[in-house]
Amino acid sequence: MLSLAKNLNIAPQKLKHIHLMGICGTGMAALAGMLKSSGYTITGSDSQVYPPMSTFLSDLNISVFNGYGAANLSPPPDLVIVGNVITRKNPEAIALAKLEVPYLSFPQALSHFYIQSRTSLVITGTHGKTTTCSLLATALYHAGLDPTFMIGGIVGEFGKNFCLGSGEHFIAEGDEYDTAFFDKESKFLHYRPKVAVITSIEFDHADIFDDLEAIKRSFRKFVALLPNDGLIIANFDDPTVVEIVAEAPCTVQSYGLDPSFTWALDNIKVENAISHFDVIKNGSQWSSMTVGLPGKHNCLNSLAVCAVMHHLGVEPSDINSGLKRFAGVKRRQEVRGIENGITVIDDFAHHPTAVRETLAALKSGYAERRLVTVFEPRTNSSRRAIFQNDYAGAFDSADLILLREPTPIEGLAKEELFSAVKLAKDLNGKRNFVAEAFETTDDILSRLKSILKDGDVVAILSNGGFDNIHIRLLEQLRETKGN
Repeated sequence: MLSLAKNLNIAPQKLKHIHLMGICGTGMAALAGMLKSSGYTITGSDSQVYPPMSTFLSDLNISVFNGYGAANLSPPPDLVIVGNVITRKNPEAIALAKLEVPYLSFPQALSHFYIQSRTSLVITGTHGKTTTCSLLATALYHAGLDPTFMIGGIVGEFGKNFCLGSGEHFIAEGDEYDTAFFDKESKFLHYRPKVAVITSIEFDHADIFDDLEAIKRSFRKFVALLPNDGLIIANFDDPTVVEIVAEAPCTVQSYGLDPSFTWALDNIKVENAISHFDVIKNGSQWSSMTVGLPGKHNCLNSLAVCAVMHHLGVEPSDINSGLKRFAGVKRRQEVRGIENGITVIDDFAHHPTAVRETLAALKSGYAERRLVTVFEPRTNSSRRAIFQNDYAGAFDSADLILLREPTPIEGLAKEELFSAVKLAKDLNGKRNFVAEAFETTDDILSRLKSILKDGDVVAILSNGGFDNIHIRLLEQLRETKGN
């Protein structure tokens, strides 16, 4: 394998054929699309080749090998991009090590091909990255700045999670997860930030971070990357964020609920899942904004966007126009359908804080309706007992709670694993909750069939496909209507 230092000196104009290992990941598929649009011949490989990513890549005329192996690298490509799903024991990685073919990780490639020639706007933090990035991309686009971006969700305005814009800015979703098997540092350390937003810092990703201190070390490294003339927009409602930016090498602007912050919220009102709020800047009324999302946390995400766009010279009226036209993000409070008067909503929330804020937002947006919540713990962190007690305080806005028992993590003892049965017991003992635990998705669908009624809102929370429960529930409701 060629050294990483040499890899980073690759001249893009000398490349023709680029191969992506782990191409069906959301970010990798988006990068493949960007590179294809830039004129490169793209191939890829993955062990899980199925819709929607297989269809997405096929529509781009990108050839994908089903499974990993040395044959996928013959003839040798000019460059290989290695996704973080790939281990050093992967047969294709072993074959790559024997070739004189340069390679990059996903974030290195993103930086090398697209970020280094643009002004990098990095949105980072434990919560709200995808929504804040999507709000910023939409508002900048409508303000005429036409940014380039890659985001971890499908942005309603564009119908995809990436765009090659003509403007000078790159919007990057700054993930703190590790980079690749040959680089265990956080992805966001490759993104060359000029302007950064830090939404929150909590413990997450228990499979790669030992504790909150380990996460804080990564964020300190990220903050240190900002140039002297850079800017950090930091959520000062979060004391850990305040701690991390204390030694920032650049200007820091605070945002949050306290009127003493640089940017603050006031007069939040939610009507029909649309939020209206006033923006206070340095203690004085600055503007009023409207965004098509319910909830305090979405107003805070929008406030951070206001701060970034003000820094870029955009007028308040143009910022508000962009926020008002925001068409949402798939899997973030996304209405998947309405049948029999029952609204089915899909959301990515899995961390206890995200669950709590998402449900509070939905309750404010659908205040007069019963909120039925279906939750599947799926991440490496949520399937561990580490958040067991925290989840007991995350469902206060729900009226009924149906919990899916997760697939156990191999090698962990029972006491180290999350228990849906225990959480249901804790919730029912806390106050007048109705919480139940289920072994299978089929059992949950059967229970929903017996309890749902006209006017209910069903919030389905999972960061995975959840056995296609959203479509199956809507089909079930349609069949019930027909009987």
